[in-house]
Amino acid sequence: MTVNVKQRVDKPKTGKGKRALEKREPKLIENTKQCLFLHGQKTSETVRQCVKDIHALKTPNGQLLTRKSPYLPFEDILPVERLLQKHDSSLFAVATHSKKRPDNLILGRMFDRHILDMVELGITNFKSLKDFKNAKVSSGTKPCMVFCGSDFEDVTEFQKLKNYLIDFFRGVEATDVRLQGFEHALLFTVIQGNVLIRSYRILLKKSGTKVPRVELEEIGPSMTLVLRRTRFASDDLMKRACKQPKQLKTKKVKNKSKDVFGTKFGRVHMTKQDISKLQTRKVKALRKTPIKKNTTKSVPNSGEPMETSQE
Repeated sequence: MTVNVKQRVDKPKTGKGKRALEKREPKLIENTKQCLFLHGQKTSETVRQCVKDIHALKTPNGQLLTRKSPYLPFEDILPVERLLQKHDSSLFAVATHSKKRPDNLILGRMFDRHILDMVELGITNFKSLKDFKNAKVSSGTKPCMVFCGSDFEDVTEFQKLKNYLIDFFRGVEATDVRLQGFEHALLFTVIQGNVLIRSYRILLKKSGTKVPRVELEEIGPSMTLVLRRTRFASDDLMKRACKQPKQLKTKKVKNKSKDVFGTKFGRVHMTKQDISKLQTRKVKALRKTPIKKNTTKSVPNSGEPMETSQE
């Protein structure tokens, strides 16, 4: 016996609801990824303040929910997936605290409404934005990210962590770069298996030349992250998540290339040139003179006998 189960389709009743559903539909160029900040059943002051500071860096592409709920993504991810689908978010950060894992921060991202990968980090040596008494950068500033340490290139876990941090903090995709837009710098350094995060404000000062003098001023937050549990995506799933639609792939142009400085080079294929058929300026001196055939009989020189034939 076969039973036909109809899939539920949400139909908008108002114009606002219709626009909201259209915004969530798949697009060739997706919207900027939104992040949802959550609090577990038990949290400490350190991890709560850390989530607030990270939310301040992600503004306006983040939403902070302060209500405590028993979120345990590594044990049960379904409640988090439903909440992310409700708020149309693909990134999440869950703050938890326990005796076994104090000051715990769980970061993860979604693909096709399901979990893609997660990483659990322990927070130590934390200093918040309030501990640095200086001017901050404006909200929504796209940061310049710097990664230091060979582990980011050699160790698989830190390679995937680097990929996640870039996806988490990159914000809006920029097509053009302006010098005055470099106001915020994030430094990630791996030392003995720990990740040190530092946040700086970039100051451009007069140097007497066209190139300004660059100075860095630490603005916070500052912390050290200890890698705990991980759940990374398989190679096949990551390949699906990174696949680009055919419409966005640039068509390869033959015989054209660019160097590292953006200079365009072209390769031209030509047949062997026949110089005799080359069109030149018609000058009288360059014209070919026709060779005249000698039709006159040759007369022997005087003093030489003339041969005659006798029959």
